[in-house]
Amino acid sequence: MAYLKPPAFTRRLANPLAMRLNGRGVATLTVVGRRTGVPHKVPVIPVEVDGSRYLVSPYGESEWVRNLRTAGNGELSRKGRTEGFHVIEVPVEQRGPVIARYRAVAGRVVGSSFAKLPDARDHPVFQIDQSNRGR
Repeated sequence: MAYLKPPAFTRRLANPLAMRLNGRGVATLTVVGRRTGVPHKVPVIPVEVDGSRYLVSPYGESEWVRNLRTAGNGELSRKGRTEGFHVIEVPVEQRGPVIARYRAVAGRVVGSSFAKLPDARDHPVFQIDQSNRGR
């Protein structure tokens, strides 16, 4: 599976700022590191499709994807609210509508990632399942 390292500007300035401001639908994902056991935080944009919520990785097989896949659960924080959840990874053949919705919501910010990695296989998608809260 492919991975695009986000530009330094995104990693060092835009991501920390996005987590603080929670603008444009951004939430902070907290997931325990698969090797260290230390909680890691990253900004994500949850999207809703047909009444279910999803997380999409615009950069491919990132560290948060590997950690979430291993942990099976995490927390989303937005505007002072934190919710625990369990995840279900979405099979490649079912990712299309979720990725399309994500691209519509996230806009230009992620456009270049999808241009460089156009295959749905390169963008892990997780369904947020709150019926079995993770933490």
